[in-house]
Amino acid sequence: MSDDELKKVANEVRRGIVTAVHAAKSGHPGGSLGAADIITYLYFEEMNVDPADPHAAGRDRFVLSKGHCAPALYSVLAERGYFPKEDLETLRHIGSHLQGHPNMNDTPGVDMSTGSLGQGISAAVGMALAAKHWGDTYRTYCLLGDGEIEEGQVWEAAMFAGNHALDNLCLIVDHNGLQIDGTIEEVNSAMPIADKFRAFKFHVIEVADGNDMAQLRAAFAEARATQGAPTCIVCETVKGKGVSFMENNVGWHGKAPNDEQFEQALAELAKEA
Repeated sequence: MSDDELKKVANEVRRGIVTAVHAAKSGHPGGSLGAADIITYLYFEEMNVDPADPHAAGRDRFVLSKGHCAPALYSVLAERGYFPKEDLETLRHIGSHLQGHPNMNDTPGVDMSTGSLGQGISAAVGMALAAKHWGDTYRTYCLLGDGEIEEGQVWEAAMFAGNHALDNLCLIVDHNGLQIDGTIEEVNSAMPIADKFRAFKFHVIEVADGNDMAQLRAAFAEARATQGAPTCIVCETVKGKGVSFMENNVGWHGKAPNDEQFEQALAELAKEA
């Protein structure tokens, strides 16, 4: 797909995110909207996946380590054809297969159950190690938050990946500078992010605009070509991207829009279609 086509898909993904969180009356729209471009690029351009065979042994794997941004993953999966888009309106409802955090047992296309921050990367490292052990060619991708990487378990997993030269592993850090209680500087900054991953033997790619498809395309191409070391792509993103009153507003980390805000958000996204 072209960058413009991918941008239009990501806009539809954002509409799905806002629709789902509004229907649930709870959830995490800010980080989901900010990560929409990254996950869209992965599932529509980068990864070897087939919605008709979500458990194919040779498929590439994706782990949403920042599991609270499940609305973004669900919306991408629906747009890609893993399940009907109408299911998004059942987010967090009793009996729905779309709960507040991803569940690999219930949702087609979800490769790992996540939610407890810091644990997803460990699962992703295990997947990459398994592929090396068995001689499989699939790649593993893992999306982390810049607040999430304050967790110590992240660095234990990174140490292992670097020491074992897992060049079939690609981490992406969604670096929007905000987390649940404020800015990462106010809470417990992990800066400088890129230098830390370099110290753990990662090839690091810094993306100035992680909401730009052309920059994502170049970064993932470089990651795929990297041999002898795992890759970490540090993406500068805008939390709440695409909805003016949510952008760079930490208050939209974990709350749903009311009816009026929902209509405003859809109207703004319609202009981008």
